[in-house]
Amino acid sequence: MNDLPIESLLPEIARTLRTHGRLILGAPPGAGKTTRVPLALAGLIDGFDPFPGQIIMLEPRRIAARMAARRMAEKLGEKLGQSIGLSTRVDRHVSAETKVEVVTDGLFTRRLLADPELSGIAVVIFDEIHERSLSADLGLALAVDTQTGLREDLHLLAMSATLDTAEIAAKLSAPVLESGGRQYPIETRYLGRRRDRIEAQMADAISRAVRETDGSILAFLPGAREIRRTAERLQHLEGVRLAALYGALSPAEQEAAIAPAPDGERKVVLATDIAESALTIEGVSIVIDSGYARVPRFVPGGLTTDLQTVRAARANVDQRRGRAGRLGPGICYRLWDEAETRGLQHAPEPEILNADLSGLVLTLADWGERDPSRLTWLTPPPPGRLQSAIQDLTALGALTPDQGLTDKGKAMARLPLAPRLSALIAGAETAGERALGAQIAALMSERGVGGSSDDLSERLQRFETDRSARARTLRAQAKRWAGSDTPTGDPATLLAKAWPDRIARKREPGAEDYLLAGGRAGRLDERSGLNKSPWLLVADLIGSAKTGRITLAAPISEQDALRFGAVETQEDAEFDADKNTIRASRTRTLGAIILSEQPLPKPKVQTANAAFLKHISSVGFEPTGLASAVNTFLARARCLHDVFGEPWPTWTQKSLQASVGTWLAPILSANRFEVPSDGTIAHALKAQFDWQLASDFDQYAPIALELPSGRRAKVDWLDERAPLIECRAQDLYGASQHLSVAAGRVPVTLQILSPGGKPVATTRDLPAFWRMGYHDMAKDMRGRYPKHDWPEDPVQARPHPGLTKARLAQS
Repeated sequence: MNDLPIESLLPEIARTLRTHGRLILGAPPGAGKTTRVPLALAGLIDGFDPFPGQIIMLEPRRIAARMAARRMAEKLGEKLGQSIGLSTRVDRHVSAETKVEVVTDGLFTRRLLADPELSGIAVVIFDEIHERSLSADLGLALAVDTQTGLREDLHLLAMSATLDTAEIAAKLSAPVLESGGRQYPIETRYLGRRRDRIEAQMADAISRAVRETDGSILAFLPGAREIRRTAERLQHLEGVRLAALYGALSPAEQEAAIAPAPDGERKVVLATDIAESALTIEGVSIVIDSGYARVPRFVPGGLTTDLQTVRAARANVDQRRGRAGRLGPGICYRLWDEAETRGLQHAPEPEILNADLSGLVLTLADWGERDPSRLTWLTPPPPGRLQSAIQDLTALGALTPDQGLTDKGKAMARLPLAPRLSALIAGAETAGERALGAQIAALMSERGVGGSSDDLSERLQRFETDRSARARTLRAQAKRWAGSDTPTGDPATLLAKAWPDRIARKREPGAEDYLLAGGRAGRLDERSGLNKSPWLLVADLIGSAKTGRITLAAPISEQDALRFGAVETQEDAEFDADKNTIRASRTRTLGAIILSEQPLPKPKVQTANAAFLKHISSVGFEPTGLASAVNTFLARARCLHDVFGEPWPTWTQKSLQASVGTWLAPILSANRFEVPSDGTIAHALKAQFDWQLASDFDQYAPIALELPSGRRAKVDWLDERAPLIECRAQDLYGASQHLSVAAGRVPVTLQILSPGGKPVATTRDLPAFWRMGYHDMAKDMRGRYPKHDWPEDPVQARPHPGLTKARLAQS
């Protein structure tokens, strides 16, 4: 009992935790931290004074919690529920004698919400914190908040086998203690990666290991599906007992997998990453690692958190390898090439970065914290996912507009379920519906219950008649959640009222694809009997592809779908740039499902204007014919900014495109749709200036200038020589100074035209032109246009708009 590496460190752990209130403990697998540290802090080991209160230890998985509690009870020679307690969603063994209670991290947050002060609790231990589950991260953040604001005497201990302890210590401002481990030599054999299915490669590797080695084998696979397929391929092995180990199995099945093999037999345990840490499987000296893991990934726009298969991180494969050396020398087979190991991600991504955060947001709202940034996080929740969760909870009726809890939200927060499932119970209208909602929630919260049918009614029937201990426990839970055990009502209509976004219609007769009101598409198995139903209520949809796989649904009539769905009639319009008009239709929809659509010859002006603005925002000003007007205005403003600096703006076409709804919408006609003129565009943009800039704009950056002849000439602001004016020489006679803008600071480029309208000269210095270039031009022009006047001294000549000599004499 005293040969575990952690033993020598226990006094310092207790001492440091008493002194600092927080502690980070790094200890590799096999060090004994999970079973020895809680006993020492509770004073259940000779020579240790107990902390003044109960010790709670959080485990990320139910099987780990159950095994840890039982091992500690066995060490004390007691039954579970005496000094050592256990609380999970399906197990509860506690009493007035309990000094150490092992709980799953999800239950801990529920306990915090019910009692923020954690009355009677002296120490909270976060075991296997390196797994970075969402519940553990949230529980730690709330516990730190409790310690800081309510309970300075509360002690927090985070224990990890692989985590970068320096990083977590910095986040929590806590000291670090490191323990050695107990690891026997392990030989690593790389088998290379094959192109066939992973279960085929795993089955071959296990067969090879059975031939080459002695001892029991622990094989890591991504999930239950791969475990079942691998087991099917290994039925021929003699003298070997196959056992599966994954989360959806019953406690009895899990314990059978962990138990030692009978005498004369070898055991092969096919496990998910549930067996990476906190569990010791007796007799195992061989590990075979597929190198894959299944991790939760929230799919935006999806219905649930999807489990995706990814390459396991370096920290995970190292932990798996270590299982071979827990009890003696071992061998680890890896189903990849050695060079691949160097390219593995260092550690798995924290679940908080990829999970649905609606449960976290609901918990924080119940906690009274609307600003998550004020809490201490190992990894802060991403703002985008937080906003998505707020939107989902608001749609479920759980949050008020200012993110407070509604009465329904308060009821949802009290249930140990994902918000989608708790809404079924909290939003039910009758006791019978609450009971039905609770049964559906229990069924959907536990994988593998009620069989594998994709028909919700069939699954419910099997669940109700299932006599297994697991099913009985879940039915009892459902009764507690609902306060009734007599379910009434139709599952499809109950779900339709709670989740109208999951109403789905078949895309076309005979197809297997359905479009959900929420926007996603789903497909049934081609053999499913539900394919006959044109309308479904989709209870569960998995997969991150554009079309997911429907795994649980119920038929619903079109009448009920339309009655409970959010049916809307709206006018949709889009701008036709080719015809410079609006095309419109009136559409009746149930979310993303189009029920009917008909052309609308004359849409509402507001609808047309909105379509026009949307078109600009999407594709820019060019297709609408407004690019020239916008660019001209921008060039005028840029000229003034270059000369005067602030406060003249430096807008761009891109920035105006993004903000078009702000500056252009107010001046569009409210009576009829029409594409705005260049003048309207300039007016709308000038309206964004303050009154002084607006007053100065046309004066300093005019769109036209009056020439000496009295004619107004348009200023070209888009030419590379801008500002530029085209005019005849006669327009400029009598002018001794050059024309300019921006209060005389920017000369205008004068492009001088012949009487026939062809450019013959360009100048930005008119006096110099009169002295030099004009005389050569005039000599040429007299020969080509003798009827026009070309005086020797243009400064003294009379300006006019290009009249002939005869008309000039008559004027």
